[in-house]
Amino acid sequence: MAAIGIIIILLLLLTPFPVAADVFCDNVKAVSATLSKNASSSPVHFATTTYGQAPDVVYALALCRGDVLDGPACGQCITNWFEGALNLTQCAKVDSSYGDCITIYGGADDNILAAPSNATGGYGDDTPPFEQWNIKNVTSGNASLIVSLTRELLVATVERAASIIPTRYATGIMHMEQVTIYPKVYSQAQCTPDLSADDCSACLHRLLGMVNSTMALRMGGQMGVTRCYFRYEAYQFYDAEPLLSLPPPPAPAPAPTLTKRMRSMLWVIPVVAVPLTAAAILLSICYSRRLKRKRKGSRYWRKRQGENDEFCLFDFEELLEATSNFSEESILGQGGFGTVYKGQLPEGLEIAVKRLASHSGQGFTEFQNELQLIAKLQHTNLVRLLGCCSQEEEKILVYEYLPNKSLDFFIFDENKRALLDWSKLVAIIEGVAHGLLYLHKHSRLLVIHRDLKPSNILLDGEMNPKISDFGLAKIFSSNDTEGNTTRRVVGTYGYMAPEYASKGIFSIKSDVFSFGVIILEILSGKRNSGHQQFGDFINLLGHAWQLWEEGKWIDLLDASLVPDSHSAKMMRCINIALLCVQENTVDRPTMGDIVSMLSSETMILDEPKQPAYINVRVGNEESSTTLESYSINDVTISVTIPR
Repeated sequence: MAAIGIIIILLLLLTPFPVAADVFCDNVKAVSATLSKNASSSPVHFATTTYGQAPDVVYALALCRGDVLDGPACGQCITNWFEGALNLTQCAKVDSSYGDCITIYGGADDNILAAPSNATGGYGDDTPPFEQWNIKNVTSGNASLIVSLTRELLVATVERAASIIPTRYATGIMHMEQVTIYPKVYSQAQCTPDLSADDCSACLHRLLGMVNSTMALRMGGQMGVTRCYFRYEAYQFYDAEPLLSLPPPPAPAPAPTLTKRMRSMLWVIPVVAVPLTAAAILLSICYSRRLKRKRKGSRYWRKRQGENDEFCLFDFEELLEATSNFSEESILGQGGFGTVYKGQLPEGLEIAVKRLASHSGQGFTEFQNELQLIAKLQHTNLVRLLGCCSQEEEKILVYEYLPNKSLDFFIFDENKRALLDWSKLVAIIEGVAHGLLYLHKHSRLLVIHRDLKPSNILLDGEMNPKISDFGLAKIFSSNDTEGNTTRRVVGTYGYMAPEYASKGIFSIKSDVFSFGVIILEILSGKRNSGHQQFGDFINLLGHAWQLWEEGKWIDLLDASLVPDSHSAKMMRCINIALLCVQENTVDRPTMGDIVSMLSSETMILDEPKQPAYINVRVGNEESSTTLESYSINDVTISVTIPR
């Protein structure tokens, strides 16, 4: 029996154990299906996942190229890559090239999803990059110029990619027509969308720093690490038009030398040139007037006095055509005012068309108010009014179209919050502050908004905030800073200052109160008022105050925000927000004070006092007269009656 036992032990020792390898391989296959599904359904075609338990855990990510706009095509690309990789390597890690998609996975000893160990390297990690270079070199006599211009294009593309939210993707073209054998160079750069602008920039610049003089002479190439890559070629290798177009600097023309005979003939130039110039100007004026007479309907352009921008009076038929007859497919949002549609003018300009509901008598007053007000306001953090249409019963405002919807669309959605890193949230807070400061102090009129809330803060293509919906705004002379309404109190509960809700008194400090609420909502990801309960309190203000008093302010932050090196700035933002929502108006800072507090890290802040509404229920965030909408250019007007 002893001999049999020894034989069994020897057989066990000699028999290979494929179990662990099989488990890891099964986990990789499971990851393949998950990544393909999640990336294809993601708006930025990016997904990460962790599957299994150590030691067979699998970390993986997948990212489709920024111009792969079709979700199924993205998912199929990832599936095809895994099929090829698994057949080729039997689940061992394989480097991915950067085609239509990039897919990477690793095991327990290679956690590719871990944050970088160094603060300056972004997510570039310390591993050697994947690289692939064209076998052909630039052999032109202008090789040094080509290399220099290509480098300029790559740097510009990298910087643009780092600045674009949420895709972190950019393309470019450098025109080199003066180098006849090498007319154009196309570029592309991309980071994973979860990187901040600084991390993306650091990752891409690290790669550019690895391009040596030999690589730079190649006619095309690509380099990449886990979280970023760039590529350039002498042909267009991606779909769609390049985002950047860089012409080369013009070569300086040699200064002409004048002969004695040429100098003696100089008097001829003014004699001939002046009459020709006058004739050209006269013809231009006549042609311009003829074009104006041919303009369709009653549309014409009129310069606003003292402004450089143009304000357009649109013809109703023109807006009807731009919005496909105000079709349901064109609707961006709806509110108490009416409906907002997306439109496109014949010259290609996209617009947001705010159409007054014909049955809304109150809306017409607000239409006039907004028209008179916004036409006089110009600031980078205010939505721009392009024009209007007033024809019989139709009352329409036309705004610039902003593609990234409104702030509430992002901050109250658990998945979309990840698209806004800390630096972008700070930029939004500061942008809104600058917009309000302009309204309160730097515009030609003193303007109190009276309905500031996340759905009235729109976001442009780079997620810069723009304050919208001035239908409830009030205008004052420079000597007045406070008003009192004898009509119904209008606005939105949850953002309404206590003195306005209870007594109808409003001032610039009313907007300050609303701004403080918005900061707390941005940081927490929760609405100030609604159906949820915040610990011992029914609203966010009381909850924030309690955490501040107990020194637990960090518990207020949304889970997507990691304090680490930003904790001091986050704490300052909560402090500023609590100063804004204090009960008494005299205790609240002005927007000028707030901008100074946000821009300085050394300015000493006051300790906040107990905020308003700390022991009462505020009610629903929107009144029953407002239709909730997270759509682009959601310019609703909320009318509520205080309880």
